[in-house]
Amino acid sequence: MMKTFTGDAFFEGRLKIKQHRDGYRFSIDSILLAAFPRFKPNDRVLDLGTGCGVVALMAAFLHPDVSVVGVEIQPELAALARANIADNPFSDRVTIIEDDLRRLNRAAVGTVHLVLANPPYHPTGTGRLNPDDEKAAARHEILGNLTDFIAAGRRLLNLGGRFAAIYPAERGVDLIYGLRQAGLEPKRLRLVHPYPAAVAGQALVEAVRGAGPGLRVEAPLYVREASGGPYHPEVAAMLRPPST
Repeated sequence: MMKTFTGDAFFEGRLKIKQHRDGYRFSIDSILLAAFPRFKPNDRVLDLGTGCGVVALMAAFLHPDVSVVGVEIQPELAALARANIADNPFSDRVTIIEDDLRRLNRAAVGTVHLVLANPPYHPTGTGRLNPDDEKAAARHEILGNLTDFIAAGRRLLNLGGRFAAIYPAERGVDLIYGLRQAGLEPKRLRLVHPYPAAVAGQALVEAVRGAGPGLRVEAPLYVREASGGPYHPEVAAMLRPPST
């Protein structure tokens, strides 16, 4: 059956992104991941498991001096990401590779300074597997697990290269331990709370390949001001164009 789409506009309509109506749909996690790393001028950024390209496009919009490569294994999502790129005015800085991140090598992507990762949250065999293939692959470790994402970052980054990820807070130890074991030293940690009175739901971590130990635990990030309330001012600011 042919998939239908919905359209979303960000940054006061300056970024437009289509996503499948009934397939995998991105969440606030994508926005938080795009806003978290410390981008540097002329960075070449790699977005692993790009889906419809939302993180790659947001990174390119927010940082006009970087280029972004999105990697997506599912053909329909890779095609959708390319369509989204074509619909926005910076297609010269964002490209999509349809490939398996588990076998991706430097010859395919070139020099990479920053890797972005939003790995599937649930190991296979846990929870209910969604009957929709896109949703199942995004939520469960079917086409790549946390170790695969970390290994790709380790393989593709030079010394000093950065790896940024968002992951469930309850699996934060797995993320931090896995990064250190791979030689990607965690340097920044920020816990994401749905609202101030809630426990953390996600962890944002930035690691550096070959760096020495020393983790900076940053102030909590609150998504909303209260349960069911408006976005917290910091998150609301993430959704406005940088010039406003």
